[in-house]
Formats: sequence, C-alpha cells, structure tokens
Amino acid sequence: MKRITVEQLEDNFFSAISKEWMLVTAGNKDSFNTMTASWGCIGWLWNKPVAIAFVRPERFTHEFVENGECLTLSFLGDTPEARKIYNFCGSKSGRDYDKVKETGLKPVETELGNVTFEQARLTLECRKLYKDDIKASSFIDPSIANWYGEKQGGYHDMYIMEIVNVYIQ
Repeated sequence: MKRITVEQLEDNFFSAISKEWMLVTAGNKDSFNTMTASWGCIGWLWNKPVAIAFVRPERFTHEFVENGECLTLSFLGDTPEARKIYNFCGSKSGRDYDKVKETGLKPVETELGNVTFEQARLTLECRKLYKDDIKASSFIDPSIANWYGEKQGGYHDMYIMEIVNVYIQ
C-alpha cells in the first residue's frame, strides 16, 4: 500500500460508492468485522476532509464501529472477484461466518492499527468526529421511509469521520 494525500484522490465517489461499493471495517487485527456499504459521502466539513458512513445498529460491524476511534472504507474495484466479496460481506453476518476465510480477503494492518485488505485498490482510514441516528421524525421527503421497516431493517446511525490517511495499491 502506498499512502497519498486527500488532494491526490481522483476517484468519482458517486460511482465508487453507489456502483462499486465499499467495505466498512472496524476493529483491530485481532478482532474486527467488515460489511458492505453502498451508501456514503465524501466531502469537506469543519475544515476537514470527511467521509460519512451509515451503519444499522443491528449489524455486527456496528459494535466494532462503536467501540473504536477509527475505521476504514475499502474499495476493492469493480471486478467479478470483488463483487463476490461485496455480495458475501453484505449478506452474511460476521456473527455466523468468518468473512476472511469465506471470501479470501487478506487483512492488512494500517499504520494506526486499523484493518484494510490487500485486495483494496483504495482505502480511506477515518477517525470518528460525530454520530447521530437517522430519525423518521426528521424526514422531509416521506418517501425516505420506504428504506426502513420490518423487511429493510432499522434506522441507520450516521458517522461523520475525518479522513486521516489514504492508501492506494
């Protein structure tokens, strides 16, 4: 992995997040979990480069995110192998499966002790700054409620995080 600055990023994050997807990983090399996400944001807030991730509290990864200061957002690319990993990590719980064993992911420890993967073409290492929960009472557009409910799952927690390191292959 090679470290670059945020200013050197050339990704179109509209495509990277919505079409390629990403792995949200929290914990350390001894105990971590990862999940697939296709919702998120990258931008500038509070005079810092930030990423915003959304994690439902019922997800196993949520407890790792809650218990740590940092997490990583890893982009594996838009390949058939990456799609298989994303599909598995987005549909199976780390409570029931060893996602590393099942997918062939190769964990790599960052300089700050967080986890990304050898397969990642891009990793954003992030430090949590702010958390809030999505609330139905705050929906201005009522159609947003369609993303929640018994079939879809609970309301997400939103994490705004400073991007502290960027790694590329």
